[in-house]
Amino acid sequence: MQLIRHSVHAFRAAPAVVALAAFAADPALGAVLPEDRADVLYHRYDGGGITIDGPSVLVRKKIGESVSVSANYYVDMISSASIDVQVITGASRYEEERTQKSIGIDFLRGKSTYSMGFVNSEENDYEANSAYFSISQDMFGDLTTITMTYKRGWDDVFQMARQENGALLRDPGFAEQIDRRGYGVGLTQILTRNMILAVNYEVLTDEGFLNNPYRQVRFLDPDSARGFSLQPEVYPATRTSNAISARLKYFLPYRAAIEGQYRFFTDTWGIQAHTGEINYTHPAWNRWVFDARVRYYRQDSADFYSDLFPRRDFANFIARDKELSTFTSYTFGVGASYEFAIPRAPWIQRSTANVRFDHLLIDYEDFRDARLTDPANGIMPGEEPLYRLNANVLQVFFSIWF
Repeated sequence: MQLIRHSVHAFRAAPAVVALAAFAADPALGAVLPEDRADVLYHRYDGGGITIDGPSVLVRKKIGESVSVSANYYVDMISSASIDVQVITGASRYEEERTQKSIGIDFLRGKSTYSMGFVNSEENDYEANSAYFSISQDMFGDLTTITMTYKRGWDDVFQMARQENGALLRDPGFAEQIDRRGYGVGLTQILTRNMILAVNYEVLTDEGFLNNPYRQVRFLDPDSARGFSLQPEVYPATRTSNAISARLKYFLPYRAAIEGQYRFFTDTWGIQAHTGEINYTHPAWNRWVFDARVRYYRQDSADFYSDLFPRRDFANFIARDKELSTFTSYTFGVGASYEFAIPRAPWIQRSTANVRFDHLLIDYEDFRDARLTDPANGIMPGEEPLYRLNANVLQVFFSIWF
């Protein structure tokens, strides 16, 4: 259900640990097409009562000297007994599956690269479609690359309702839409023989049904045995966010590299966030590459967020999504890649086996574990322990270049 989809926001969001990140490559430092390659990945996320796993396949292929096409198929199989589900419904666990399909094309003309693509994502109560177009231009002796991007998304939001026979089907009386637009500009600059700087700025606008039809807020209610009652959350119908990031990569003399990143985010809902990350990559024994990373993320809460409202209908907009609260997260990750030859396959230029493990820790500063409310034993609403999430993310994938 969509409640689960929002519960794993930190896993799927761009700054966080996303399974497909294993396929991402460094930005091109010249007008060149992506290499012909195929990747097969298995990912698994386990934390906060949520388990997500599934496969992904990505293929890139050049057509002539000027065109490259790509296609990706990605599956999330989700099993959840998250804190959101248990507090609101009392349910122990439910399952769903999300599939994502995408296609892309890159066209090279002189020192310019034109890219466009389409992504479709479907689950039982949410359908998302997005398209993008970008232009990259090399200049100043290929030392500088300017990129401009436009993205457009349109989502359909549904709600599942339990029928008399026990089956879960879409509620025919509920259907909402979301319109998303994004604009970005980026600069990649070769500073020295060993140092590269990339700076990006992005504006995103969302309009439509932006909250979750399942999630509810809680408010004080002396007539309730728990001391609180629930009502549906209500969000503004618009949101605009701005993000600026900088990435500096330095190549060390012994073929290793160290990279630092910083990102600042702000939006019209009152959230401000800071992200810092350090990565180190080290080759060894000709065929191995090891890497490690540490990531820090900190955000303030949305203006209309509260863990516990003083009464029903306290404000025009109300939310209790923990991803809109004040929290700090830390990610510690390690990875390894081994290059090997595939016998009797001369058309394969090289191949690698890769594994990556990340541990995610999130400390919520104003989101409490309402499952522990127990007035009879002195644990009153608003006095429960603060919630803390620990999650592990595993990625295993194989790549071949042909």
